[in-house]
Amino acid sequence: MRALISVYDKSGLEKLLPILVQKGYELISTGGSHHYIKELGYDVIAVEEITGAPEILGGRVKTLHPKIHGGLLACMDNESHIKELNDHGIKPIELVVCNLYPFTDKVKEALSFEEKIEFIDIGGPSMLRGAAKNHRFVSVLSSPGQYDEFIERLEGGNLNESYRRKLAAEVFALTAAYDSAIAKFLSGEDYPQNLTLSYEKRGELRYGENPHQRAAFYVNPSQGGFLTDLDVLWGKELSYNNYRDMEVAWELSQEFTGICAVAVKHNTPCGVALGESCQEAYQKAFDCDPVSVFGGVVAINSQVDEKTALAMNKTFLEIVMAPSFTPEALKELMKKKNLRIVLVHPAAGVEQNFMSLGGGLLVQDKDRSFIEEPVCVTKRQPSQEEKEELLFAMRVVKYVKSNAIVVSENKAARGIGGGSVNRIDAAKYALEHAPGAKVLASDAFFPFSDVVALAAQKGIKAIIQPGGSLRDQESIDLCDEMGITMLFTGMRHFKH
Repeated sequence: MRALISVYDKSGLEKLLPILVQKGYELISTGGSHHYIKELGYDVIAVEEITGAPEILGGRVKTLHPKIHGGLLACMDNESHIKELNDHGIKPIELVVCNLYPFTDKVKEALSFEEKIEFIDIGGPSMLRGAAKNHRFVSVLSSPGQYDEFIERLEGGNLNESYRRKLAAEVFALTAAYDSAIAKFLSGEDYPQNLTLSYEKRGELRYGENPHQRAAFYVNPSQGGFLTDLDVLWGKELSYNNYRDMEVAWELSQEFTGICAVAVKHNTPCGVALGESCQEAYQKAFDCDPVSVFGGVVAINSQVDEKTALAMNKTFLEIVMAPSFTPEALKELMKKKNLRIVLVHPAAGVEQNFMSLGGGLLVQDKDRSFIEEPVCVTKRQPSQEEKEELLFAMRVVKYVKSNAIVVSENKAARGIGGGSVNRIDAAKYALEHAPGAKVLASDAFFPFSDVVALAAQKGIKAIIQPGGSLRDQESIDLCDEMGITMLFTGMRHFKH
């Protein structure tokens, strides 16, 4: 029996090789793998001894030869295949151990285009695919993570066809992902004619949105993002809904350079605030809606200290996430056995949203844009303090489901009305929860002056909205009549 070994990642070979030798496998290898196996003290045949041809083009061509691929692709129950192997002096290969150049890792590094191109593996995918196609007769290991099960099955005499088929399926999933990453890199297009997505399963979840729904978490190895690299320091595994809530909470916290606390419940912000300290930001966010914060997810964009942890432990929270925690804060938070403490490693944000529906996929850019200099359309101009408050409220609006109204005061959301099918209901909810607040932000323009009228009744003195309605002037006139300032951004932030 022959085993062809050609790996970039050599981990696990020290465990696999002695078993192969013990079971009578003759080892064949290439380049760096050949050298490594020799160093471990095993007899190994160089591929060029099999092919009679040297490696050429700096190692680009070494295994692409009939004496290799003939040995991989021959059907051993086909008499004509066996005859051709004998006629050409080709021995069958029963095992391939191969993993690929790490293109998806290297493409993220600060390398030149030409250097990245050199990490496109050609021979590796060819060997893997050949072995996988012929899995009735060939076992193929494409990852060190497969070695333990293979060893157990080999020693137990259980390398059956269903197992080899599973290994083959993993090969084709791997090479599809690999080719997808290369195609995306070479095209440089965000919206190519043929969109191929490839994600690795990070793990199965207990369930989806509800217990009767199955779910798993997948990551894009060539892209990354904060959710793919976080550490759960305390608490049970994360759920489907946890992941969705964490994304909203963390991304909203990243809208601000100052210390920000965000509370999210059911994928909707229920508290957002800036503060001079972590404790102040959290307390202001909590005070927005103490009822809804219960059982929610809280994200802090700065280090969590002991004082903040003490405040957090006064209520039940599902998750606290931050880029760092003081030892005292961790000790305090760990007193809550059902709390998940999540350490976030800030990463570049994913720049597209994907939404599957009815056999298709909607893809769009993330809503990263923001208007820092909105236009005042009323007689009354905003003070600098009002302008800053309006911009704060509008940043919160970006993460609230439409129709969205946010009322704020002192850089803290006081009332958040979201998910309503009309503006006036969203405004009523937000205003009723924010008595005394003076600033209102809306994701939608005002086709009627009804929101302005309601805001005036509740004491609002400044409004920010996209503008663009045919009847904008009615709202502007009513603002002038009521002494309200109104800013137009010219950009809406709908979130469905």
